[in-house]
Amino acid sequence: MFRDIDRVLIDRERIASRVHDMAADLADDLVRDMGPAGPDGEPGQVVFIPILTGAIVFVADLIRHLPFKLRLELVAISSYPGRSMTSRGAAMRSALPDNLGGRHVVIVDDILDSGRTLALITSLVREQSPASVRTCVLLDKKVRRAEAITPDYAGFEIPDEFVVGYGLDYDGYYRNHPDIAVLRPDAISPKGAGGGA
Repeated sequence: MFRDIDRVLIDRERIASRVHDMAADLADDLVRDMGPAGPDGEPGQVVFIPILTGAIVFVADLIRHLPFKLRLELVAISSYPGRSMTSRGAAMRSALPDNLGGRHVVIVDDILDSGRTLALITSLVREQSPASVRTCVLLDKKVRRAEAITPDYAGFEIPDEFVVGYGLDYDGYYRNHPDIAVLRPDAISPKGAGGGA
């Protein structure tokens, strides 16, 4: 039972439909960029980089709609430690793959908030001279943007509310809630309630 949920912002049916449509758009663009198939009958190499831990549910659903082989290279970033609801800046917690040159890279994140995480990863990926770089986020919270970054694919634009579910957490919990939801105010620690990022 999820007794701390105040209300559902985006239900699971809308999420599933939107993820399907995003995957179709992404597949069309990648196939166009990759051009003719290579010697092994497959187009150029595609690498998805989901940002842990929030993007795991989203990327799992997204890639199951894609009709070509791809690789997953996970990267961990810290942005909202513990019960914090305010981004304290993006910091790498794991090494970025070092073999992205000439490949088609898709960076996947759960939510674009301040933009610091996506800006950091995109910059580091571009240093390796990939064939293409795309960014794909499930949620876009534009009012909190601190970096001038716009995702190539965004599922839903949401208001300035702290959300959980479908991979997003508060203090490590609620990632398994199937909808995007807002917590009850009394479920949030006063120490965690913060301002803008």
